Amino acid sequence: MNQSILAPIKNSWILLRSIAVVSSSVTTIVSTILPILLYYTVAPDKLLLVFLLLLFGAFLIHGVLTHVLNDFADYNSGTDQNSPAILSGGSRVIQTGVISASSLWLLGKWLIFSLSLIVVGLIIFGFFKIALLLAIGLWGAISYSLRPFQFSYRPFIGEWLSMFPSVFVLGLAGAWLTLDSIPTWALQNALINALFCLAWVMVHHIPDRDADRNASPIKKTSVVWAFEKFGSAFSRLPALLYFTMAGLCAVWLGADRILAMIGALAVIATAIFLVLKMQIDNHYQVSAYEKIILILAMINGVWLGIFT
Repeated sequence: MNQSILAPIKNSWILLRSIAVVSSSVTTIVSTILPILLYYTVAPDKLLLVFLLLLFGAFLIHGVLTHVLNDFADYNSGTDQNSPAILSGGSRVIQTGVISASSLWLLGKWLIFSLSLIVVGLIIFGFFKIALLLAIGLWGAISYSLRPFQFSYRPFIGEWLSMFPSVFVLGLAGAWLTLDSIPTWALQNALINALFCLAWVMVHHIPDRDADRNASPIKKTSVVWAFEKFGSAFSRLPALLYFTMAGLCAVWLGADRILAMIGALAVIATAIFLVLKMQIDNHYQVSAYEKIILILAMINGVWLGIFT
C-alpha cells in the first residue's frame, strides 16, 4: 500500500526536474519578491499569497507541463534515447518504463485543457493579470515542444519566442501583482535572470548536440546550429552570447545599483570562464560545470534581489 502511494509521488518528482525549476523560475520569483519584502510596505499576507501563487504556477507550468511535453516530443524524435543522459536527455521517465509515452501525452493534453479553462475562468471573473501570466506560461510550454510550432527544434526561436517570454514575465509578476507599477529594478532583475536562464539552457544542450542532429525531425537547437555553422568548438557560442547579453544588462544597473552590478558581473564572469574552460566533448565535465552554473544562477537572482 505504501509503495502504491509513494510511486506517483516519486514519479512526479522525477518528471518535475526540480533543480532546473528552482534555478530558473523560483530564482526569478525570489529576485522580485525579496526587494518588495525588504524595501516596500506591502501586507505580509498579500505578499505571501502572491509568492505561493507564483511558486505553484512555476512548478505546474515550468516544472510539470513543460517537461511533460518536452519529454514526449523528444522521445518521439528519438533524441532523448541517444542522449548521454547525465543532466540532459529529459527526465527519462519513458525510457525507464516509469510512464508510457501515451500516458505522458494524455497527461499533457489534460493539463493543457484544464489550464486553458482556468484562463477563461480568470478572464470571466476579472482576474486579467493572472490570466495573462498563465496564458503566457501555457504558450511557452506548448510552443516550445508541440507541433506545428515546436520552437525548441529551431535555432534561437525556441529561446526567444517560448522560453524568454515565460521566464521574463514570471520575473515581473511579483511586482506587477503587488505594486501600482513595475519599477525599473524589477525590469532589470527579470531581464538579467531570464538571459542567465537562456545561457545555462544552452550549456544544457551541449552534450546532446549529436543526439539532436540525429533526431527525426532534427532538433536544430542554437547549439547544433553553431556546431554545424562554425565547428565543434563553437558549440559553446550560444551560451557565451546570452551570458554576454546578461553582462551588458548588468552594466545598465550602473551607479544606482553599484553593488548589484558588481555582484552580477562577478557571477556572470565566473559562468563565462567555466563555459570557456569546459571540454565540450567531455559530457561529465560539461554536466558538472552546468551544476555550478545553476548554483550561480540562484546566487545571481538572490543578489539582485537584496541589492535593489
